Amino acid sequence: MSTIELDDIVVHYRSRGSGPPVVLLHGLAEDHRSWDAVAARLDEFTVYAVDLRGHGRTTLGQGDGTLAQLSGDLEAFLRMVTGPAAVVGYSLGGTVGLRAAVDAPALIRHLVVVATSSIVGKAAAQFFAGRIAQLEAGDRARFEAGLRDDTSKQIVTGADIDSAARRRLEAVGDGRGYVNAARAMVGIRDEPLNPLLARIEAPVDVVGAQHDVFCPRRASDIIVDTVCHSRYHEVAGAGHLLSVDRPDAYGELLARLLRARAAP
Repeated sequence: MSTIELDDIVVHYRSRGSGPPVVLLHGLAEDHRSWDAVAARLDEFTVYAVDLRGHGRTTLGQGDGTLAQLSGDLEAFLRMVTGPAAVVGYSLGGTVGLRAAVDAPALIRHLVVVATSSIVGKAAAQFFAGRIAQLEAGDRARFEAGLRDDTSKQIVTGADIDSAARRRLEAVGDGRGYVNAARAMVGIRDEPLNPLLARIEAPVDVVGAQHDVFCPRRASDIIVDTVCHSRYHEVAGAGHLLSVDRPDAYGELLARLLRARAAP
């Protein structure tokens, strides 16, 4: 693991491979380890799997619960570590990538958003609010049980649900980073990204999972219909946790998309 101090946080990240830079952003209740099996397919690139603010080993700093701050963290990482790069964001990470592509267009050469939504509906906002309330009340047992249940609904293969849930809980740590990021997602309920998407200049590939009940095809269609130079791709036989259900197919698709956009 490498570290870098960016403004009010110390960011931990893992790099591997060689070639054009690619920054990998994980989802809520995950960390850099969620990319391990996928990154094995990306050795022709230098990939940087980053722990987001308050997740994994990255510190929380003065988290303000906004997508703008998480986007600023990515912008600072690109400026200080990689320079302009391709960015692959999964779920929460994809939402961060979309906002950063608006805020810092010169730094994102190509954006891949996976199982990502640009808007949060009432039910999703209530879901996040419920998880926030559990952590703030110190009800860790209910939170852990809920996260395990959430994880089971995100996996459609015979993958080990308990192992996946355990890794996610380790990434959550004391929960403050989860609360911070979940608040940022709730904020999209009142300020959706949709009105900003047409301003994105970078080419965008949108990846969905065939059996994703957390981020269905309609969420991807909204992004594709609004962002110029975008296109949709799907991983068959996968639920929301693509890296658990179909890591090989997922990694091979990302390699193909990154290769195609990197070609002169």
